[in-house]
Amino acid sequence: MGDNDGYYDGDGTMDSLPVSPEVTYNWVDITSDFFKYIQDLKLGELLHDGHLFGLFEAMSAIEMMDPKMDAGMLCNRGSPKPLNFQQAVACGKLKIDDLEPNEIIGIIDATMACIVSWLEGHSLAQTVFTNLYLHQPHSIINKTLKAYCIAVYKLLDCIRDCINKAQVFEEEDFLPISYGYRLGSNPQLGNAYDASLEVSEQKCIALLREQEEELNKKARSIEDETNNLWTALAARIRFTRMFYQALLLITKRDSQSGADCVALLNGCSEMMKVIIKTCGRGTQPMENSDSPNPMGFEPMINQRLLPPTFPRYTRIKPRNEALQYFDELVAQLRHAWKITSCTNFHTALDFFMEFSRQRACILSRSALQLLYLSPSPATTASMAQSAINSPAGQPRPPHPFVEILRESIKSFVNPPALTPKSPAASTPQAREFVENFLVRCVRPFAVLLQVCGHNRARQRDKLALLLDEFATLQEEAESVDALVGGEGVAPRSCYGTWVLYHVLRIMIAYLLAGLELELYSVHEYHYIFWYLYEFLYGWLLSALGRAEGLAGETARRDVKRNSARKHKKRTRPYAREGLMCQVLQNMCGGYYKALVAFKLQGKIRQPDSEFDNEAVRYKHRFAPLSVLTPPQVHYHEFCEMTQPAKYENPVILYLGGCKHFQQARSLLETITTPDQEVTDLLKVVKTNFVVLKLLAGGHKRESTAPPEFDFSVHRHFPIIKLV
Repeated sequence: MGDNDGYYDGDGTMDSLPVSPEVTYNWVDITSDFFKYIQDLKLGELLHDGHLFGLFEAMSAIEMMDPKMDAGMLCNRGSPKPLNFQQAVACGKLKIDDLEPNEIIGIIDATMACIVSWLEGHSLAQTVFTNLYLHQPHSIINKTLKAYCIAVYKLLDCIRDCINKAQVFEEEDFLPISYGYRLGSNPQLGNAYDASLEVSEQKCIALLREQEEELNKKARSIEDETNNLWTALAARIRFTRMFYQALLLITKRDSQSGADCVALLNGCSEMMKVIIKTCGRGTQPMENSDSPNPMGFEPMINQRLLPPTFPRYTRIKPRNEALQYFDELVAQLRHAWKITSCTNFHTALDFFMEFSRQRACILSRSALQLLYLSPSPATTASMAQSAINSPAGQPRPPHPFVEILRESIKSFVNPPALTPKSPAASTPQAREFVENFLVRCVRPFAVLLQVCGHNRARQRDKLALLLDEFATLQEEAESVDALVGGEGVAPRSCYGTWVLYHVLRIMIAYLLAGLELELYSVHEYHYIFWYLYEFLYGWLLSALGRAEGLAGETARRDVKRNSARKHKKRTRPYAREGLMCQVLQNMCGGYYKALVAFKLQGKIRQPDSEFDNEAVRYKHRFAPLSVLTPPQVHYHEFCEMTQPAKYENPVILYLGGCKHFQQARSLLETITTPDQEVTDLLKVVKTNFVVLKLLAGGHKRESTAPPEFDFSVHRHFPIIKLV
């Protein structure tokens, strides 16, 4: 087909382009000339016209139809031609009726394994849609399998919708391309089932429920429960229905249906126990076969749909691992629903960060975003921008996230401008300044939550970019403080302290992510831990103390203004956070002093000075931290501040590190309800205290063997091991 023969329109059909009747083509046969002149070329040489056939075209020509480069050519490498749905049915290799229950169980379990493989970053064409039954589900006669296949389409559409709305995936996480298969009611290019046969959500649920009842009737008619395949099949259909219903409630974010969603997810967990227990009851994949099930799957059926790229082998997840994945996914979704009870932004941010540390899958991370930020984070940011750009004098569109941030500021610093009946909030100008500031806060804070939804490797880069937005926000916060401080509150206090607190948390998260991702060499650890110990955690403690003082000052003024009322004693909402900051600050101090002592004793291997420049490495590591407040500590300042430690006795440094770890242990032991984080940190500080105590006593003083830093207990703070 020539370049001007046609084009694809929006509905996926090809329409012909209008061709002018005056256009004529004079085709010339160059075949004989071509073979004549290539005789002058040596093996490996290419001749090309630089104007019409450049390097890009040459590379494309080499890739096309080359089995080493073109994924589509795998179909031509000696294997039998893959059969489509009609061909497989015609030759008897695909049964659409009279299927045994173990055959249906095998097909369902294999399909679940394919869905998990898709959620782990592989394409639909090479995973789920290798199932031939999904190519024409309405042609299946067996009612149970037909209902399940239709439900898979709806489920895939729901999953893709959830992930696309949240926008927290990267190309290595998830591939939303459907390769021409129609999911749900979205018209795509393609070869999927007839649009007239599409079913609604409620119809799909009704089909599954009907099959549940039929299968349960058959199960009750069999006395031997231990070998009852109908019970195992009914559990799979029931799980599919409840999982689909739960995802629908999550994507629609109906707060009134919270109990229903949790009940559905609990039901899914119960069904998964049965499914995992009966995993071996269905037909199993053949040994040394790429197909996840003996019947119904054709791994190469969609190979022609793939672009001409390096052939990528897609290994379908083993069934037992896939079912365990689903079990964990249900538990993660149930945990994610708890975000709906978080009314305070700081609590919600802590929840997002803790959820991210669990390395949850892309679907549960996306669900968390939609449950808290509904509409999606991207829509939240665009709504904020439209509010900022609305003409003066016109009312801004309502934005629920503004109210969340307003309550966050009130609970953190309780500024007079947000206190009812306060003189600072009585002037229209003051209210306008505050409202403008709150609206401008929506985008960076919504993006902060969205960043927490990305995979751990991508978060670090996005946190660095986010600091630029918060630097701008700091300037605006200072302006608002100066203009509406009011009633003796010094400028650059309330709003600036609130923004500074979050800037410091982002900076700390950025540096700690480098430890988690193993981006730093051991010889760089000393200035990473020093920056955290001497600088960031100190500033964070100061910001928390300042916030507590500002909030208390406003509360005392309210007491004087309303002296007739009884006021409860104000609690310290961030007491535990302040204590944990002290713990981590002491731990970083312990690591810093231990690392300097290791360096002085020659226990840490240093890079060759000819190929290394510590100043350049230092600048590179801390470049993203150059914001307004806190001011960045430059390399020459770091050298001046750490100069005395370079001439210290290593024994004194080891003892100083011991003291830091002992102080961290004492603080941790004051926590009456320790969680897993506290338990892990206690194990780290106790072990490191003993190790440094031994070193201070002269243990392995002459040894130059480098110590090991074991991050298996805690992702950020390692256990020091001597070898």
